[in-house]
Amino acid sequence: MVTNITNLGRSGVSDWLIQRASAVILALYTIFMVAFFLFHPHLDYVAWSSLFDRTWMKIFTLLALLSIAAHAWIGLWIVSTDYIKKSCVRLGVQTAVILALFAFVIWGVQVLWGA
Repeated sequence: MVTNITNLGRSGVSDWLIQRASAVILALYTIFMVAFFLFHPHLDYVAWSSLFDRTWMKIFTLLALLSIAAHAWIGLWIVSTDYIKKSCVRLGVQTAVILALFAFVIWGVQVLWGA
């Protein structure tokens, strides 16, 4: 078992729970979006904009965005610790992943809550 400071949950059980909870949130978000597209076959800017003007939708989208980041981080941490044996290379890959995920979350927050 690899114990590393870059591990999000600090244990396999908490990582497993975060992975499953984020998967459920992403599944619910996906189902909602598919249903929205099915019930709005001629989607225009007004319908799309009014959906994302609602606070509950912004919060739901932010939760989905954070779930994507957590889910991706745990999965990529597991893959990197399994397949990248040199610790300096693994740390570089994990740092790049963290920076990319952080940038994507900040960008998503800016898009959702920006002016």
